[in-house]
Amino acid sequence: MTLEHLDFSSRTRKRAEWEAFEFAVAGPYQILVTNASYGKDKHDHAYVVGIEDRDGVLVPAECECPADIHGDRSCKHRLSIVIHGTSLIMSAAAAYDPPTDPRQAPKVETVADKLRPDGGARPGPAPVEPPEPTSADDKGCWCEAHDMPCFDCYRDGHRDLPD
Repeated sequence: MTLEHLDFSSRTRKRAEWEAFEFAVAGPYQILVTNASYGKDKHDHAYVVGIEDRDGVLVPAECECPADIHGDRSCKHRLSIVIHGTSLIMSAAAAYDPPTDPRQAPKVETVADKLRPDGGARPGPAPVEPPEPTSADDKGCWCEAHDMPCFDCYRDGHRDLPD
């Protein structure tokens, strides 16, 4: 447990325990701590915490928040990593090895990449185009084998929508 390596007040501990924090690896030995208790303004309350190895124990050593910079004790962001993030997030930050070539960086998909404007999920593979009729004499349409008519057949009045 790394609580012994931090100096904090009981008020700071209560805030670190009760507020909602989110963690992400920001770089080697760096963790982005976001206070999600602020709701839609949570990104205004996100700070990078640097960790260090002290005799084989990973410890949150510094934070870029005003409380840590101007105070003489550990801030709630550093403490929240120990209480909520445990050693898992600190180990991930310590093991993080960024790619040296930007072309080797993994592709990051955002929610916007995954969702269509209508809110539905994008399909995995590209949709298959309907087959063309095999000959000019063939008056049938590919949609006749399905319950739902194609747009052209519906628009031209050849088929109606199912009930």
